[in-house]
Amino acid sequence: MAAVEIRDVRKSFGATPIIHGVSIDIRDGEFVILVGPSGCGKSTLLRMIAGLENVTGGEIRIADRVVNNMPPKERDIAMVFQNYALYPHMTVADNMAFSMKLRGAPQAEIETRVSKAAGILGLTQLLDRFPRQLSGGQRQRVAMGRAIVRDPQVFLFDEPLSNLDAKLRVAMRTEIKELHQRLKTTTVYVTHDQIEAMTMADKIVVMHDGIVEQMGSPLDLYDRPDNVFVAGFIGSPSMNFITGRVENGAFVTGDGIRLPLGGAPAAAEGRPVIYGLRPEHVSLDDNGVPVEVVVIEPTGSETQVVVKLGAQELVTVFRERIGVQPGAQIRISPNPALVHLFDEATGKRLVA
Repeated sequence: MAAVEIRDVRKSFGATPIIHGVSIDIRDGEFVILVGPSGCGKSTLLRMIAGLENVTGGEIRIADRVVNNMPPKERDIAMVFQNYALYPHMTVADNMAFSMKLRGAPQAEIETRVSKAAGILGLTQLLDRFPRQLSGGQRQRVAMGRAIVRDPQVFLFDEPLSNLDAKLRVAMRTEIKELHQRLKTTTVYVTHDQIEAMTMADKIVVMHDGIVEQMGSPLDLYDRPDNVFVAGFIGSPSMNFITGRVENGAFVTGDGIRLPLGGAPAAAEGRPVIYGLRPEHVSLDDNGVPVEVVVIEPTGSETQVVVKLGAQELVTVFRERIGVQPGAQIRISPNPALVHLFDEATGKRLVA
């Protein structure tokens, strides 16, 4: 196992900069997830750690070794790809053993490692099959087994679950997390799915347009987002954003509707601000603010209700079952202690 240090790393394709001076410290044994929308640079950064892309500027260290100019095979990493990258003419056992055979490892050691990895991943009964005879989830486990057999210092995962159906993705999330807890190998994982990031990571790095917007534990990012982008990206459904201003300790929307605040910095008084409210931080309240029901989406355990507050639509989530029809009026109350205020000009969170 090893720590990974990324220091002011930059990447350009020709004259076009893609990564703009990213710095990240990944501790030995830590599970770090790079998350962000498509095109934000997260996969490019992962490929630079792997040695599949050249570094334009800055430094990458693995276990205190600068690896910028080191070929992938010398970095002691193992990568699991989105499309599995299995050899179709090889059995599961041969796919898992391939890298060790290339290194000329003794056959007894190869068999021992393959058997151990197969046992961990539930592949023992599938070792003689070919990839075409496996389901998507089984193929992904074989790709993970191939990485485990190498016993690397660092695992790299590039959107490994994106080709799986929803139910299998949930199951594989659990398997990968359990695998990390068992092996405790430093892991860098790329996804655009913030639910994967929230449920699996020790630390999340939120990227946007080639920069790091914020990094921290999943609940740190959920509870204390640095800016509007992170607040809107972390959490499902996304946070609601309402524009308005602060007046006498309350928030007033552009329609003149007053919403409660837990506290606001004195400098925010009278300024244009954004009121950030998560859908789950709203409750039904007979004395609350009146809103019009637009859409009701029951999920069983919860009810998601789209409502109209003045001219703006908000998403709300209730544990209760709502027995009203679209067009009806209900009253809601935001939890003022859980409201976020952001500066409208910069998007930065304002702290009272």
